[in-house]
Amino acid sequence: MKNNKHSQAIPIEVLTEVQTKIDEASTLLKPYLIALTPKERQKLPKMGSKTLSFVEKALDFSKQNQIFNPSYLDIDAFSIDFNDAHELWALVNSVEQLYANLDDTEMVAGSEAFQAALLFYNSVKLAAAQDVPGAKTIYDELKNRFPRGKHKKRDI
Repeated sequence: MKNNKHSQAIPIEVLTEVQTKIDEASTLLKPYLIALTPKERQKLPKMGSKTLSFVEKALDFSKQNQIFNPSYLDIDAFSIDFNDAHELWALVNSVEQLYANLDDTEMVAGSEAFQAALLFYNSVKLAAAQDVPGAKTIYDELKNRFPRGKHKKRDI
């Protein structure tokens, strides 16, 4: 196949080590992580890059000017929330970049494998049509497994 972008196999040892490290990171963070429903996510006000400086400055001012803090504002909890959100932001960005690269690589590898399978399938189909010995058995087996309709990414 021409233009094969994914031509270097990732050693199983590397994949196993990566999975181990992902499991370790998940275990380390598990006591601190929260799972939200889509509805809960939708309802929450979001802190983005523009609101980050606002929140940071409000926290600084609230610590320096406690006279303005409402009695129901827990400054320690505010500090914990901001600091964790700020630190997790860096982790989320790193994980999102890693995910995007993993997803792209998996997509290319899967697409190229599917294209190679189609090349082989069409070759066997042609050979079976010309009664080449052994081709019909292979063609019949592959024909039964041939995906019909639109292909989803994970179907590949």
